[in-house]
Amino acid sequence: MGLTKLDRRNRIRNRIRKIVNGTSSTPRISVYRSNKEIYVQLIDDQTGKTIVSASSRDKEILEVKLSTKIEIAYNVGKRIGKLASKAGVSKAKFDRGGYLYHGRIKALADGAREGGLKF
Repeated sequence: MGLTKLDRRNRIRNRIRKIVNGTSSTPRISVYRSNKEIYVQLIDDQTGKTIVSASSRDKEILEVKLSTKIEIAYNVGKRIGKLASKAGVSKAKFDRGGYLYHGRIKALADGAREGGLKF
């Protein structure tokens, strides 16, 4: 019997996490995508601390009243980019969390790049 979708994603996620580690100068951008929402964090893996975080449940994102999930993910990416620049972070490593780099994940990454992050 083959792997379930969740088992496959966890296997890919573990493979990515072996390679992508965040530091204080270049933190890891961790993405979690549910059916309705999208969450993103900048994490310093050496100290185990979250530097900044943003999600589609933030008040600033909800006030915009966007229609599609891709537009929401793009705005969450722009928000994390702005929050990171306020925190003094300009470079980061992108951890897609086992999701395909397509759709909402790609929109979030494009928004983060426009918000000022380089990865």
